[in-house]
Amino acid sequence: MQIPFKPTALAIALACLVPAGLAFAAEPQAAPAAAETTVTTPGGRATFLLPQGWASRVQGNAVIVTPPEADGSRSAFVDTTATDVDAAVAEAWKVLGLDPKFLLATDAAPRDGWDQRRFYDYDIPANAKRVVNASAFRKGKAWTVVVADVDQAIAEKRASQYGKIAQRFQPAGYARETFAGRAAHKLDAAKLAQVADFIERMRQQFEVPGVAIGIVQDGKVVMSRGFGVRELGKPAPVDGDTRFMIASNTKALTTLMLAKLVDAGKLDWNARAEDVYPAFKLGDAATTDKVLVKHLICACTGLPRQDMEWLFEGEKQTPETVMSTLGTMQPTSGFGELFQYSNPMAAAAGYIGGQVAYPGGELGASYDKAMQALVFDPLGMRNTTFDYAKAQTGNYAAPHGFDIDHKVEVMDMGLNDTIVASRPAGAAWGTVNDLLRYVQMEIDRGVLPDGTRYIGEAALLQRREPQIALGVDRNYAMALMVDKSDGVTVVDHGGDMGGFHSNMMWWPEQKVGAVILTNADEGVYLRGPFKRRLMELMFDGEAQAQATADANAKANREGFDAFRKLLQIPGDAAALAALAPRYRNDALGDIVVSRRDGKARIDVGAFSSEIVTQPQPDGSMAFVTIDPVAAGFQLVRADKDGMRKLVVRDGQHEYVFDEVK
Repeated sequence: MQIPFKPTALAIALACLVPAGLAFAAEPQAAPAAAETTVTTPGGRATFLLPQGWASRVQGNAVIVTPPEADGSRSAFVDTTATDVDAAVAEAWKVLGLDPKFLLATDAAPRDGWDQRRFYDYDIPANAKRVVNASAFRKGKAWTVVVADVDQAIAEKRASQYGKIAQRFQPAGYARETFAGRAAHKLDAAKLAQVADFIERMRQQFEVPGVAIGIVQDGKVVMSRGFGVRELGKPAPVDGDTRFMIASNTKALTTLMLAKLVDAGKLDWNARAEDVYPAFKLGDAATTDKVLVKHLICACTGLPRQDMEWLFEGEKQTPETVMSTLGTMQPTSGFGELFQYSNPMAAAAGYIGGQVAYPGGELGASYDKAMQALVFDPLGMRNTTFDYAKAQTGNYAAPHGFDIDHKVEVMDMGLNDTIVASRPAGAAWGTVNDLLRYVQMEIDRGVLPDGTRYIGEAALLQRREPQIALGVDRNYAMALMVDKSDGVTVVDHGGDMGGFHSNMMWWPEQKVGAVILTNADEGVYLRGPFKRRLMELMFDGEAQAQATADANAKANREGFDAFRKLLQIPGDAAALAALAPRYRNDALGDIVVSRRDGKARIDVGAFSSEIVTQPQPDGSMAFVTIDPVAAGFQLVRADKDGMRKLVVRDGQHEYVFDEVK
């Protein structure tokens, strides 16, 4: 996980997880949909999928959609009569009776049948705790606009459903591209040269110092190479053996270790987690009772993200305290109802597996031993490790991010170090060549290159069985995403830590797999276009990847500049001076505030950063970190009853820090 530096202008049509907000008017209630339903906008211009349990009603030229919570969250799909895009968006906001403060409009590449797509962000008070955005779509000369005013917690909880709506929002009568029935072309030298040129162009566009990619086809490595450098300012190049943090790609390797135990008869996917490891306890007893081994890493238990303990207290945590954190976690949706990602649960999966393999040992040591013996050694993954001292010697990549002036610089590793205590969820370092060995094994359904069977098919493939929906024909399995939305099956997973972003993917039927590793935060924007470019070359797909990358690069810089203008740099002297020297929250520990040379810094233990001020439209004041290691982290002043307080929020939690006197 990374802390985002700025709001993204390329939010999906309905849900952008940027804190925002406005007051809402009371809405008449409509009957919820008994099943997933295709909805057509009143003007007949567009269609989308309405999830089961959601409600919709027609109001003039708009259809208004509300999630099951009926808490005032609503989105409107409006067929406007305006011919100018800004006028069309203004007309759409009138449907909801809102006039948000404009921040930024950016264009995305044409896609899904639309000739033009434009996304709007707004400057909304953080304390409102709402998501407010607009998206305009043109087909021919006509615009359909989507405006959203959604509770922040609902936006995060139901992000997969909002994504599903956006995924199938398209012009009426549009037939989506499909690769079903197409045989994959051989990725010959000419096609691989196109891949290399594409990667290098993106690397330069997004100012990523180093990228490593690898591709396998029909049992052979057809590409393994690096682009750029391991560390800015130093000449050492990236290659296929350069170590990067692979972050959440660790999860798939963790479930492979579990699968090896299942294959050996030492573990059952359908055993209750509490029966396997009696100390396993969640904050909700009913949920604890339902969790089977396969649910530990399915993102389907109803538990939301709860990463702040790790981010703030990671340097103090141990595997044992990570397991105890589970006892504070409460579900916010029904079991099996919604995709909600959980790093602590993934960590628990690994530690429980480690105890099955090597009972009685320290949690971290047993897990490490199990991963080495059951995964890394038999697959020949010699450069994959959880040993940070070993990882950061020799041929390794340093993390990078932008400073406040949009200059790329080397990023401190402090925040990344915090994942060590939760390492089954995302702490591994690996290389393209090592990960290609793993991907090839997946493609070969458990058989190694020398013909020996590494693992039985049943245990291996159970990891790919859908556990919870991510979208239309997109499902999350056991730390693997299985996507059939393009008519062919692709299995993949991404990984994100500060200054490191990666992805691994494979098309099982086509016997093609790929890995991409990057050493900068902007590397996150390379993953989707890389995957798309491979599909274009394999299946003669419509040319979309380059246009997407170009639009993303432009929008990304515009978003950075827009957010930069919201900040007071240097920070407001009076506001910074009014901060207490120390604040404390029982769950997250201390925030220490220091001042020097007219600047202020916060230190939370796991990371520190200069902070600046961001006045809010409602008159409140927010403080924002600007050092690349944790850039864009927001704290809001919330003094009460003469006590100085700061508030930190994630999507579904709020943490109040009280002044320490």
